[in-house]
This record gives sequence, structure tokens and C-alpha cells, in this order.
Amino acid sequence: MKKLVALLVATMMLFGVMSAFAEPAVGGEIIYGSGTEISGDWAHGAIWTNNATDNMIRGLINDYSTISFNQGGAMVQNESVTESIEGVLNDDGTKTFTIKIHNDLVFNDGSPITAKHFVAGSLLFSHPTLLGMGSKNQAYTYYVGGELYKNNGQVMDELPAAPADDASDEDKEAHKEQVDKLKEEFNAKVTASIKEGNVPFAGLRILDDYTFQVTVVSDFIPYYYDMSYASFTPLSIDMWLGEGYDVKDDGEGAYFVGDLTADALKDKIEHARFVTEGRVTAGPYQLVSYDVGAKQAVLEINPNYKGNFEGQKPSIQKLIIVKAEKATQFDALETGAINLISGLTGGDEVNKALDLVAKGGFETVNYERNGYGKIQFASDFGPTQFKAVRHAIAHLLDRQEFATTFTGGYGALVHGPYGLAMWMYQESEEELNEKLNTYPYSPETATQLLVDAGFVLNAEGGEYTEGLRYKKVTPEEAGTYEHNVTLADGTVLMPAIIEWSSTTDNPVSELLVTMLANNTDLATAGMEIRQSVMDFDQLLLW
Repeated sequence: MKKLVALLVATMMLFGVMSAFAEPAVGGEIIYGSGTEISGDWAHGAIWTNNATDNMIRGLINDYSTISFNQGGAMVQNESVTESIEGVLNDDGTKTFTIKIHNDLVFNDGSPITAKHFVAGSLLFSHPTLLGMGSKNQAYTYYVGGELYKNNGQVMDELPAAPADDASDEDKEAHKEQVDKLKEEFNAKVTASIKEGNVPFAGLRILDDYTFQVTVVSDFIPYYYDMSYASFTPLSIDMWLGEGYDVKDDGEGAYFVGDLTADALKDKIEHARFVTEGRVTAGPYQLVSYDVGAKQAVLEINPNYKGNFEGQKPSIQKLIIVKAEKATQFDALETGAINLISGLTGGDEVNKALDLVAKGGFETVNYERNGYGKIQFASDFGPTQFKAVRHAIAHLLDRQEFATTFTGGYGALVHGPYGLAMWMYQESEEELNEKLNTYPYSPETATQLLVDAGFVLNAEGGEYTEGLRYKKVTPEEAGTYEHNVTLADGTVLMPAIIEWSSTTDNPVSELLVTMLANNTDLATAGMEIRQSVMDFDQLLLW
């Protein structure tokens, strides 16, 4: 029996090595070495956290989405779950999707899945109580009646107009205090109303036991990917909330029956997020155990699973998911401590995997990545709120050299948010390569962009000559950026200092330090990048 190593090559291509079988085996087990530590938060939909391994496990135990992505990244109707999905554009610009599910769907514990379970997630995680607990669900934004639902039917009075830009600091502070007080009073009103009962979500309807309907607000229509608005996954009401809770629809929208106050839900939600034993889900696998100390999860086949959007079912009985340390993952693979590594991107890792294959007993799987790597900017805060600064940084990184150096030549460079495996790229490759800005390495262009954007001052407000560039900014632009300088006359200057958060033991970040942060051309252009290193879970909170 050979071992298979799955390697993810670079920003554009995936490469893999793992224990390989002559043909798919039914039964058995695989020990999967993940590069990210499990957090143990199993709430599907990335409601609170979303690291890569958590997301993978959630995908394995929750797969009955009405809409799926095929291997090319295109959205398709999940015919294992739905009988039909129909979309109708309404006269007022909204769009209504009617989704009819099959009547034979069950959770892993055998309990039936009906229409109410598909709307339960959006109802619960968009409820004001859950939003107050940190839920990141955005359903209230996209569906009709959502704003009213997230405030439990309460309507805030119009807030007083903001003072003029040249108003005194005292007037601005007084306005802020007034607005904060009104918001606090309104939130208290919403909280009090929840004790009286729960309002319906007008844009989420239950038509019968196996049919539900959602209406998207006109602000988000038309949208090329509007099918995504019809994507819903079932949630076990019993597991999340217990006895005394249900979802109903009396004709004005779906709503929860039961006490949804913070006092009633706090312990229930905390338990449901992290519970392993008896977890009720609907996917190809079910969570059997989780060792908090070892950060090891064990999953086994869900016998009640119908299949994915193509009707495929899993064949490996048990999956054991552990953290694979980068420094020792190939040793662990060679000794059998793990059987599978996937998602390897760096050239050094790819070469190590190929060396392992050359020894015998291992195989690789190469596949183009349905994704991409990027540097993400905070575009509403600090210097990177200015487009010219973001573009200047792009021109100060030799992206082609970076990609080649990091991937060892096994990857490719892209010029936008797409991967080589994506169908839209494959159909438009020539046009994209011809029309997209490639941001060639050019310190001169970067410098001119900064000048044109107003970064033409020094720290005293005089004309820039050398060192760090500054820009005169408005109070709104200044925000609370910690590096701002306020002159004696009240003028606020923002320096071209970029705060950068990165993760520990990250070869991508290490190469960025060399090729970008410590690049002498960056300093010559008048910019500075300051790196803060943290673990991945901490980074997700930023």
C-alpha cells in the first residue's frame, strides 16, 4: 500500500501526497495532518470563528446545502437536497426564491429535516440576542424585513444630523454623546421587547413542511451570483435550543417560538457551539469525539447521508484529524503518524514531498487551486483607506519574483480574485491576461501615486524631502489611527505607516518581510510597514 501526499502548490496550483490505494476502499481510516489547529467551535456557517481546519470539519458534517459548488467553482442546485429552486423577479426590484426540498432528508440521528430547519439558522443567528453574542450572520442585510427582524420589530428614531466639519470639538463630542445615548436607549428597548415575544422575518417564509421561500431586497438585485441567496443549510432546533422551541409561520414570515432572551440562550448557545457527543448534523460524516488537549477530532461516516450534489457518498469509514507541525510533518508522514497532507503551497514543501515520493511508497496528487493568495487591506482605516496607497504597495512588491520564489516554480501568478481551476478564469483567460492591471514592480510609480494622493508633507507639516511621508487628513479620514500627528493649529497629519498583522511560522509572511517590509525601495518611497506577529485564531479577530 502506498501513501498519498496532497500538496497545495502556490497561489494557483494544488499538489498532494497521501496514502494511496489501488482503488477506493470502503472502510478503514485516514489520519489527516492539518496545518491549522482545531478550535472546537463547530457552529456551521462561520458564525463566530472560521479557521481552515474548523471550516473543513464543518463542511464534512454539514453538507445539505440547497446550493453547492461544483469542481469548477460554479454554483449548482443540490439535487440530493432539493426538488426545485425557482427564482422570480418582482415588480419592486426584489427577487423571490421558492425552494422545495425532498421529503426523505434526515439528520445524522435519524430525526426528519423539514423546511423550518432550513430557515432556522438565519432566524437564530440574525436574532438581536445572537448578534449581541457576537454572531457574524448577515441574513438580516439581504432579505426583506431583515432590519426590522434584527431589532425585534423596534424602529429607531432618526438620529440628529452630524455637526459641520468646522464645528468645535465640544459640539462634536456633545453630538457623539447624544447619539451614543440614543443608541443605548434603543438597544435597551429592543432587549425589553424580546421578553414580550419574537417578531417574524418577513423575507423568510415557510409555505409547507417541505417548501420555503426567501425574498432578497432590491439593493442586492441584480447580482451575477444571486443563486447564493437561495443557499440554506438545515439546523437542528432541538440540539441548539432544546425543548420548548420551534419555528412557525402564520403568514407574515417565519419566527421562533420560545424564549430568546440572553438569559435563556447564553448557556444553550455556548453548549451547542462546542458540544461533540450527540452533535446533530447532516453531512457525509458525523463528529464522534474531540480531544481538547490534543486538538484531535474523530469523524465517522454518517449512515443517513444521501450523498452530495452528484449523489456521491464517502467511502473511508473514519477520519482522524490532527495538527501537523510544519517542521516535522514529512517525518510524521513517513513514519505513519499521519497518512495525508494537503494544501501544500511552498516550493520547499513541494520538493520535500517529491523527495519522499522518490524514496518509494508514496504518491502525489496535483490539482489546480480553486482559490488564490492575496494581501488583504483594511480599506476604511489608516493610510490603506486611500486607494493610491494600496496601489503603491502593489508596485513595491515584485509579485512575479515573489510567486516564483515561494512556489519554487510550481505555482502561477494571477492578477485578480480568481484561481486557475475556476471556470470563469478558464473561459476568459486570454481576456483577463490582456486587460487586467498587472502592477509591475516600479518604485517610481509608487512614489508618484503617494505624491498624487497628498502624501507630500513631513512630520512638522512642511514640504517632504526624505524619510516618512505625511498627508493632511480630515477628522473622518484621521479616525483613531494611533500614528496620527496633531499640529498646534489642529491640523492632523497621517504618516504612511502601515500596520501589518501576520501569523507565526508563516513562510509567506517571512518572504513578505524580505521582499516588501524590508525593501529599501519602500523606505525610499517614504513608507514604512510594521509587522505584528500573532497566532491564526487571534488574527481572525482583527
